[in-house]
Amino acid sequence: MMRMQAHGIADGGSVKHRNRHGGTPLLVAAVVAILGVLGMLIVDHGPWNKPNVQPAASANYSTTGEAARAAGAKVIPTEPKAPIEPDPPGPKPAHPANPSTPQ
Repeated sequence: MMRMQAHGIADGGSVKHRNRHGGTPLLVAAVVAILGVLGMLIVDHGPWNKPNVQPAASANYSTTGEAARAAGAKVIPTEPKAPIEPDPPGPKPAHPANPSTPQ
């Protein structure tokens, strides 16, 4: 008669002697993640990527409209917006169409 047994601790093996594979993909993923973060930090914060901030006194134009006109754009005011919904004809919803008379 054939008996089936679970492998592992039940057949005399201990936890230390198990062959577990799977640490290598985790290690590779961690290395790729660390290199990616370091690469982004170097690209974003490297010495070649310093912002050139100008003080407000050195700006050529004080408003967006002035800058647009200087670039050759025509600045015109926008048309007023239409109301969202026109008032419906007839009585207001708060008033009944056929008021009942008291009896």
